[in-house]
Amino acid sequence: MPARTARIDVHLAPADARASLRADVLLGLTSRPKRLPPKYFYDARGSALFEEITVLTEATTLVELGSGSSAKTRLLLDTLTGAGSLRAYVPLDVSTAALREALDALSVRYPTLALHGVVGDFTADLDRLPRTAGDRRLLAFLGGTIGNLEPAQRAVFLSRVRAALRPGEHLLLGAALVTEPEVLVAAYDDAAGVTAEFNRNVLHVLNRELRADFDASAFDHVALWDAELEWIEMRLRALRPMAVTVRDLGLVVEFAAGEELHTEISAKFRVAGLAAELTAAGLAPRCTWVDPLERFALILAVAV
Repeated sequence: MPARTARIDVHLAPADARASLRADVLLGLTSRPKRLPPKYFYDARGSALFEEITVLTEATTLVELGSGSSAKTRLLLDTLTGAGSLRAYVPLDVSTAALREALDALSVRYPTLALHGVVGDFTADLDRLPRTAGDRRLLAFLGGTIGNLEPAQRAVFLSRVRAALRPGEHLLLGAALVTEPEVLVAAYDDAAGVTAEFNRNVLHVLNRELRADFDASAFDHVALWDAELEWIEMRLRALRPMAVTVRDLGLVVEFAAGEELHTEISAKFRVAGLAAELTAAGLAPRCTWVDPLERFALILAVAV
């Protein structure tokens, strides 16, 4: 049977993404402390770097949020297609390039599976996910990306997930667990420098998209564990005083030597606490799987 043609819906057009980038960067670089949203790590290069770092239910449609290359999803796709129930895969990602590359590869591996990509933001576009009458969806949010959201943001996001699902449909959520601080910090400051390059990639994105003149080599990668909030903070620390021009915003940003630009939080969880957050959003946990080292959990929750 010939491979089906993959379809992509674009709800985050280049002009929309650029407007969002301009607004977020203007707000973030004029805040104290300076900060940038971690979603801007994920251009095509950032998605590839993330994959290098990170190297069930009778669902008819698998929807994945923040799919990237979809490499980590293939075990799930293999299992669901092997069970004979899965008919469609709907990956959502902010990067059109990463999504197109992923769908091209998947169309060869799964020639009978309907592929329908969506370019969008998982925090804003859940209500625009495609669906057909009679399908049963499993929404997968893997890789621990839930940890990039602060508690109030997580509550809003999980409520939107619940609103996007019909009663009886499922969420499969991946989350990193609290473990030894030295293990966590090492994971975000690897000896090969991949995470450091991933962190600095956000500056390359601003240089390209907003005609900024950041010297990425003038910033040190910093990863810190906050024991009270139980999250890792990633920052970029200026190695020298500098003035950065963001031409498309008409903005000049002064950095003092040692000043830090906050780029990401990565919250770590305890299973009971995460289950409580899901329950509060109307998603009842049904099964939990934890790896042997107790560093990562998958929770299957049903919309009630």
